Amino acid sequence: MAKKRLTVEDLWKIDRVAQPALSPDGAQACVSVTSFDMEENKARASLWLLSAFGGEPRRLTSAGEKDGEPQWSPDGRWIAFVAKRPPAGGAQDGDKDPALDEAQVYLIAPDGGEARRLTSMPTGCFGIRWFPDSRRIAFISRVWPDTRLAKLAKRYRDHKDDKVKAHVAEHSAYRWWDHWLTDGRVAHVLTVDLDSGKVRDLFEGTRYELVDADASAFYYDIAPDGQELAFAFDPAEDKRFDHDTEMVALDLRSGKFRSLTRGSKLSLDHPSYSPDGRYLAMLAQDRRKSPIALHRLALYDRRRERLDVASSGWDRSVHAPLRWDAAGKAIFYAGENDARQHLYRWTLGSRRPDIVVQGGIVSDFDVSGDSVVFVRNTMSTPPQVFSFAAGAGERRIDRFNDEVMRGIPLGEVREIHFEGFNREKVQAWAIYPPDFDPKRKWPLLHNIHGGPHGIWGDNFHFRWNNHLFAAMGYVVVCVNYHGSSSFGERFMQSIEHELGRRELADVEAATDFMLKQGYIDRERLAAGGGSYGGYMVAWMNALTKRYKAFVCHAGCFDWVSMFSGDAWYWFPKELGAWYWDDMKKVEGQNPRAKMKAITTPTLVIHGALDYRVPGDQGLQYYNTLKAKEVPARLVFFPDENHWILKPQNSRLWYREFEAWLKRYVGPGAGKRAAKRR
Repeated sequence: MAKKRLTVEDLWKIDRVAQPALSPDGAQACVSVTSFDMEENKARASLWLLSAFGGEPRRLTSAGEKDGEPQWSPDGRWIAFVAKRPPAGGAQDGDKDPALDEAQVYLIAPDGGEARRLTSMPTGCFGIRWFPDSRRIAFISRVWPDTRLAKLAKRYRDHKDDKVKAHVAEHSAYRWWDHWLTDGRVAHVLTVDLDSGKVRDLFEGTRYELVDADASAFYYDIAPDGQELAFAFDPAEDKRFDHDTEMVALDLRSGKFRSLTRGSKLSLDHPSYSPDGRYLAMLAQDRRKSPIALHRLALYDRRRERLDVASSGWDRSVHAPLRWDAAGKAIFYAGENDARQHLYRWTLGSRRPDIVVQGGIVSDFDVSGDSVVFVRNTMSTPPQVFSFAAGAGERRIDRFNDEVMRGIPLGEVREIHFEGFNREKVQAWAIYPPDFDPKRKWPLLHNIHGGPHGIWGDNFHFRWNNHLFAAMGYVVVCVNYHGSSSFGERFMQSIEHELGRRELADVEAATDFMLKQGYIDRERLAAGGGSYGGYMVAWMNALTKRYKAFVCHAGCFDWVSMFSGDAWYWFPKELGAWYWDDMKKVEGQNPRAKMKAITTPTLVIHGALDYRVPGDQGLQYYNTLKAKEVPARLVFFPDENHWILKPQNSRLWYREFEAWLKRYVGPGAGKRAAKRR
């Protein structure tokens, strides 16, 4: 092995850059930078200013815990952001002001100085947007719809002080990932006036609310004249996350609401007004044929009151946010294509978009006029900030992680293609140890992505870092099996109602492909995966004996008991049946039903706060392994959800992962490979 290698401690020294916001003149970018302290076991986020033309970054804030969502005022005088900050006078002040328990909206001048707290919302603030006049800010807060603003602080204090913590629900969607939705609150859009500090709830006394599960600033927008607000709304009484949403407009002068898309058979969200106010761009999804239909770009002509799907002929998905150019003639967005995520520009009237910036993975971006700032990462580079201007190309404008990454050798990354299920083309990544020698025999580790309709993109993943696994002494393979996104709608939908079959064929085909290269030791094969990837390794344990060890993180083990998950109503759509209607169909896709033949040693990892794949899934699998006397080890985190988010927990996770593979597979170069003929 190389003397120096990437370690988990290195991963947690890397600053994570996100949420870039451009100044109105395009000259500066404000970004949120999150740093981690392994010893303190916590994160701290601050805002930094970067010149779009290069130069040294400048820290703008340092007092908060989670300074994020920076947004420049249209006149350029202020940067609004969301932060949770300790009271200036200590804990006693915090006791008097319940608003300091939650994140609030702050203002700071771009040239620095002290940040000013603008709101005192006991229920907190997020999802901020400026009004065009720079005099008001809109934000989201989860409030009790039957409680007026004047009574909100008391309601919040009573809720926090209540000794009874029971969850009571009658609605279908009562949990989301790691938190409960049973306190009666819903997501409203409110406004705050910069001069007076007066707050107004735009939805107060109405039935309207934002989609509560993952409400964000992407779910609403303000017209360029400041007189209208558009937002996505679920009109059903029993709100569920698989429901179609319609686009609703609120006239801010009269307070009247009207549906812009009632009667449409599409689910519509993520609105964005054109600069001249003529169009409202949005994402459209037609779920009538498939619950995982691609998100398309749609345009609502406000003058003609007509909705058209602009990207109906483009077989790739469009992602939020949607950003218009200065002339209102084109829309920028991030979109996946063949395991990468590029920044695209869709010119009105075109049949296809143009790539503005190539991925890797372009994760966040902002547009001001004709200038662009974006964050991009690749398999071998953590997130970095770039500016882009037509004619000038792209320029990197940050240097946050250069020192951490300097001197750490990373192995080669190769993109491979092979014939998978039904001899259809499948793409994958192969990541090699930094001291890889093709004349030696190496162990193979499959890193199987979740979703299942996600991808292993060309990205630097912190939770499942392929270079870290390779540095342990393994050739790592990441297969974008049938069902993965970014390869077209047909490929993504191909696994519906028959989960496991095509995916396993693709993974096995990748193993065969790698064995033919001559440097993989067929006696040292392993696989790990999380979520649906965890489902896959449990499925593989039942159906193949060629692997020496598995790692199952937050894996789906039994589709029947997955009914305790937060998306219980979604899974039968993928399986093709409710279990009481067609148990044979469900069992045919169920790892739990095939456990009689399992023999492969398995490390099972799960978090107690995981409501998407509840912790009992991991415990059921572990107990089954023990009952079958299959070597197994359980790592159960009482304070983690679907992911492992705390530095010291992550350190333990990687150490357990490495030790398990070392015990049953063995890392590093082995005997010399036979010469290929």
